[in-house]
Amino acid sequence: MGSGFSKMKKQAKMFQEQMAKMQEDMQKLEVTGSAGNGLVEITLSGEKEIKKLSIKPECVDPEDIEGLQDLIIVAFNDAAKKIEENSSNSSLGGIDLSSLPFGL
Repeated sequence: MGSGFSKMKKQAKMFQEQMAKMQEDMQKLEVTGSAGNGLVEITLSGEKEIKKLSIKPECVDPEDIEGLQDLIIVAFNDAAKKIEENSSNSSLGGIDLSSLPFGL
């Protein structure tokens, strides 16, 4: 029974280390989303903070502010989706979580 607990502690420690690494990687991550064939680009950090916003002059039309707003929203959502994909593609390194008790 002692070896089962020892194995569980080892798995919990591995899980914590892997989660810390994933969190660190997400903090370093930057992705760029775009809309309108690059007319609007937004660069987000892994924590979904805007780091850069680029708007090409040709898409700025005072008569069509809603169009520009739509492009910004699409670019932001594109970047956010890339962050989610990157996050979900990160693995736990094959750690078997099934033997860990709830709350760890």
